[in-house]
Amino acid sequence: MAAINTMEKKLAEYKCDTNEAICMKLVRFPEDVEDDSTTFHPEFSHQVYGDDEVAFGYKGLQIQLFYTAGNLSTLFKVKYSSKVTETFDCVEPDDIEGKIREIIPAGFTCNSDDFISLLEKEANFQPFGTLLHTYTVHSEDAGELTYQIHKVDVNCAGFHDYHKRLQTFLMWFIETASFIDADDDRWDFFLVFEKYNKDGETLYATVGYMTVYNYYVYPDKTRPRVSQMLILPPFQGEGHGAQLLEAVHRFYCSLPKVQDITAEDPSESYVKLRDYVLVKLCQGLPSFTADKLPLGFSVDMAKEAQDKLKINKKHARRVYEILRLRATDMSDEDKAREYRLEVKKRLFGPYRKNQREMAKMKKCLRPEELLSHVDQMDTQTQHEELEKSYQVVVEDYRRIIERIATHA
Repeated sequence: MAAINTMEKKLAEYKCDTNEAICMKLVRFPEDVEDDSTTFHPEFSHQVYGDDEVAFGYKGLQIQLFYTAGNLSTLFKVKYSSKVTETFDCVEPDDIEGKIREIIPAGFTCNSDDFISLLEKEANFQPFGTLLHTYTVHSEDAGELTYQIHKVDVNCAGFHDYHKRLQTFLMWFIETASFIDADDDRWDFFLVFEKYNKDGETLYATVGYMTVYNYYVYPDKTRPRVSQMLILPPFQGEGHGAQLLEAVHRFYCSLPKVQDITAEDPSESYVKLRDYVLVKLCQGLPSFTADKLPLGFSVDMAKEAQDKLKINKKHARRVYEILRLRATDMSDEDKAREYRLEVKKRLFGPYRKNQREMAKMKKCLRPEELLSHVDQMDTQTQHEELEKSYQVVVEDYRRIIERIATHA
């Protein structure tokens, strides 16, 4: 038994956390390759290396996935200090390289010198598609930086191969990501690029992107649905996601055939970003003025948001709640109570559904079966959960209001 435990301990030394082992870079200059400060790591690797996000068979494992900043030409290398087969004859290491090769497209290099030589071609890289929006962000280190948002369709020359390289980032930064069929012409692509200077030339770096699928709505409309959205890690926290979402929203608002704009299985962070952008867009609409907000969510609000900004009723309701919170003196007990009841009225929807289901169960279930459901739908518990939901919602709303005030 002691020998087995000793063996297990020795083998455990050959386990590596794949989120730490994978080292990624967006390379602009040759010196970036050896500069550890430009390295970033995945948030997730379970879709490639399993739920445990562990690779077995190596010590000091480093999986290098370096990309040129614009065209995303790729360097893929695996390095390690020792391999399990050097010590144990009957133990096989995981196929680290094979799993990566399944998701990165052909055309990558495994040679660092060849990769550095590819940087010289970055001067030839130009953003794909049509320019939609230009904006600037102030950086303490670099001053005013200029960014561009472009709309691209699948037929744009060179884009298909570029997109294959770009979408590999999804596997590392979106928990349930999957690749799309980019040959379907109902896909729209929106890309963000940074303009930067290198040896007196203007070059472009890839910042992030969004994919949108255009669904048909009877009889003659479309419903664009956001499928994927990713700002690459070196650029996160700088406001690029809001700029991208707002530019995309304004683009679809200009198309008469668009019914409304939705998202596929949106994450919590995406919902908060969308709330922020939609509040920015709606706050100037006549039906959302401060004097009308205390009167409640109105038909006019829903209609104006739909007609002018392609915002559906559900999303317009959230916008109303945020703007009403901003306009409400929460230190006034009566006004605070009115606001709280207004928000809880919406939040109570799922609980009301549970009550209806409970009433049906009482008619058709035996007492012992009914008992197992009672605990799940206890009234006191519902009230407590409702209050918790309300507090979370209001806290999120306050953050959005603060952000809008900061960027006003």
